[in-house]
Amino acid sequence: MERTFFIIKPDGVARGLVGDVLKRIERRGFVIERLELRQASSDLLKEHYRDLVQKPFFPELEAYMTQGPLIAGVISGNRVISSWRTMMGATNPKDAQPGTIRGDFAQAPGETGGIYNVVHGSDSKESAEREIAIWFGERNGD
Repeated sequence: MERTFFIIKPDGVARGLVGDVLKRIERRGFVIERLELRQASSDLLKEHYRDLVQKPFFPELEAYMTQGPLIAGVISGNRVISSWRTMMGATNPKDAQPGTIRGDFAQAPGETGGIYNVVHGSDSKESAEREIAIWFGERNGD
């Protein structure tokens, strides 16, 4: 059984979308293995987004991800990584199809930039293992 890491980002929590997102996960038949409401620290985000820390937009991303509590979790199921990525929709909400989480709930960037795209999901098995370890201290299904 495959596992992946996901986040319902602070905008999703603040807008009351947690139940809607979790309902979609459960309706798809995935198992919610871990679920935690937490406030992300700057250090945690720098580790999670290590490939983006040097990008000019990272301070805005960090401010967005620390603006309030988020939900971090682990889900499992058949081909959950690719299925969850499809369920989320395109990263930029303006490109996300209706019926996807981002297509239905995310807000397109405004004049100041900032993409409030509600959710995150690991993009590969390796990323999922790394992100689960970062957020929950688990390694290889421990």
